[in-house]
Formats: sequence, structure tokens, C-alpha cells
Amino acid sequence: MYLLKNLTNRIFLLSVLLAFSFNLSAQSEAEQIFKSTCTACHTIGNGKLVGPDLKDVLTSERFVNEDDPVQTLVNYVQNPAEFGVIEMPPQALTDDEIKGILTYINEYVPEVKPVSTESDLSTEEGMSANATLFIYIIILLALIFVLTSVKNSLKESLSQPTESVSETVKNFVTINRNKLIIGFVLFIIILNFLYNLMMGVGVVEKYQPAQPIEFSHKIHAEDNGIDCNYCHSSARNSKTAGVPSANVCMNCHTMVTKGTNTGTKEISKIHDAVGYDAEKGEYIEGYKQKPIEWVRVHTLPDLTYFNHSQHVTVGDLECQQCHGNMQEKTLGQVATMEELNSQNFNVKDGIEFKHATLTMGWCIDCHRQKEVNMEDNDYYTEMHEKMKVKYGDEKLTVDKIGGLECGKCHY
Repeated sequence: MYLLKNLTNRIFLLSVLLAFSFNLSAQSEAEQIFKSTCTACHTIGNGKLVGPDLKDVLTSERFVNEDDPVQTLVNYVQNPAEFGVIEMPPQALTDDEIKGILTYINEYVPEVKPVSTESDLSTEEGMSANATLFIYIIILLALIFVLTSVKNSLKESLSQPTESVSETVKNFVTINRNKLIIGFVLFIIILNFLYNLMMGVGVVEKYQPAQPIEFSHKIHAEDNGIDCNYCHSSARNSKTAGVPSANVCMNCHTMVTKGTNTGTKEISKIHDAVGYDAEKGEYIEGYKQKPIEWVRVHTLPDLTYFNHSQHVTVGDLECQQCHGNMQEKTLGQVATMEELNSQNFNVKDGIEFKHATLTMGWCIDCHRQKEVNMEDNDYYTEMHEKMKVKYGDEKLTVDKIGGLECGKCHY
């Protein structure tokens, strides 16, 4: 009897666990469907995007007075044209999938993400450098104290007068030979400081200027999956990547009039630039349009020639290999050497930078390590065949095809 009761309890527990795991799986599937199907036009609790906010959707005027609001919602999603809505395309979802999405919406709790600012990062790094310097000073003082103690112990054993730490330092400094040594060491330290200072001229890592519009690369490139080349359309076939004109923004923002994080605050600046009335959904006739004065982020000296198409199209580089994971950031920013060394595409290509971003050494680091694609580049077929004969099985990198010649990059 005891065994039977024990077996019954185990079966019950197993059933509960299976039901719980099935429920979690169903919720996960509903979340995936919602994110892949609904987030382009709807939010949960963040107001209207293209379509209405889906929080408390069943209490909206369209469904609240129906005998079966849930089934009405299912029918609406599957065929919105029957309800007189032509803007929304019919969704090929089953009744259970739509009900699962509805459950996910009702149970949705917004994720709170901590925001790290540039000043926070700089403060953390500054504290780290100061802490390291402080440790070195403590070690140096401890070493002086220990050596002085050892010296005093030896003097005591020889019945000689001892010295305090300050007296020892003073006596050490007054010896002429030591003055020369100290002077030489100080000269090297000052020279090293000046060298690092001069080498830092023009280094702009982490430069992230304020922009007239708080454009978020994360919302556009990561959350909504917009390709870099949609906005920077000339990167594949021109020297410059290009800054998108306002009409490119308006391809989406005639419909998307409210942002995920900033509401209408930032998008209204685009509308103000081109003369668009978001409430009426039309352009203002006779409006004098104003340019959006974007601040340039990546700047090279005038004596340097750089061509985006040569690197993106011919060299087959991904944007992230030079700009870092911009899809994870907000405003445009110059990536650091450390960030680029951990970037997946650079790791895959075996590229490791040893110089600061946008310096000549940084370009040379890449040219010495990036392998040339010789198989799928018809434009250089003849040259590649000659290179194969010259270098044999050796890895053919950019520097072997003239990537280090001064005239290639400098006028």
C-alpha cells in the first residue's frame, strides 16, 4: 500500500513538472512569434508605433463589446480586411498561436536595462589607472621601508648609528653619483610622457559627439534588423559611406511617428526638417525644408585617401570590422582597438590590432593580416594568378599586393 501511494505521488509530481515545462515552452514559442511577427508595428505598453499599443488590447473599443472578445481578436488577426482594416496584412497564425501571443501580452513585464554612459566608462577606467598607480607607490614605499629596516639591523649588529627612512632618502639624494642616476631616470620618465602625449595627438577612440537627433543604431540595426547599407547606401560603390538624407528616414517615419524610447520627441525633429504633419499624415505644402546638421564622427587627415567601396565590395570587409558592433550602440562612436580585437569577424579573419583606431598603424595591422579573397573576385583575376605563381602556398595578405605602398593611401 505504501509503495502504491509513493508511486502515485511520483506520477503526480511528474505530471506537474511536465505541465510546467510545457507551459514554459508554449510561452517561449509565443514570445518568439510575437517578436518576429508583431514588434515591427506594435508595442506592449509603449504607445502606438505603426499599429495600436497591444497592452489591454481586449478592452479596446473594437473588442470590448463583443460576446467573445478573444475569438473576435483571433478572427481579426487572421483576416483584418473583414473588419475594414486594409493597412494590416492577414497573419498566417493558428488560433492557438494567437491565443498564446495574447497570454504573453497579458503576462508581459518590461525588461529594465541598466544604461551605461560614456562618462561612466571613462570614470571606471580612470579609477582603474589611478588604483594601479597607487599600488605602485605603496609597493615602492614598502620597499624603501624594508630596505631601510634591513640596513638599520645590519648597522645595529656593527654598533653603528641607525637612520630613519627620511634621513636615508635625504642621504641617498645628496650623493653626486645618485643625483646623476635620479636625473637620468626622471629624464626617461619625462621623455616617455612626452612621447605618449605626442602619439596621442589625433587619436579619437571612443569619440561620440552629441547629434541633433538622438538616433539609436541599436533600435534600427539590431532590434529592427535594418541593414547598414540601407542608410549608408553609397558604402558599396563610393569613396564615402554617405549620410542618409531625410527622405530616407521618411520612408519609415511617415508611418512610425512615435519612438520606442523617446516617444515623438526625436522623430518630430525629422518631421520638422522636411515639413511633415504627423497628425494629418501629409507633407506641408510650400514648407521650406531645413537640413539636419549631423556631426561627423570618423575623420581622417586631408592627406589620407580612403575608399569605402574598395574595402567593402572588393576587400569583402564587414562594417563591424572597422566600426565595431554599432548595432549594439546608440549614437555613432569611434570603436576602440580592444573592442575591434574581440569582434567576431576580426577574430574569424585572424586580425588583431596593436595600434589605436584610425591611426596609420591600425590600417597597417589589418593590411598585414587580412587575407585576400582570390577565388571570388573576377576583377583581379589576372593579378591573382600572377600572385599565386610568385608566392605559391603562402598566405596572400593585402600588404603583398601593394597595401603598404605610401602612394596608395597618401597623395
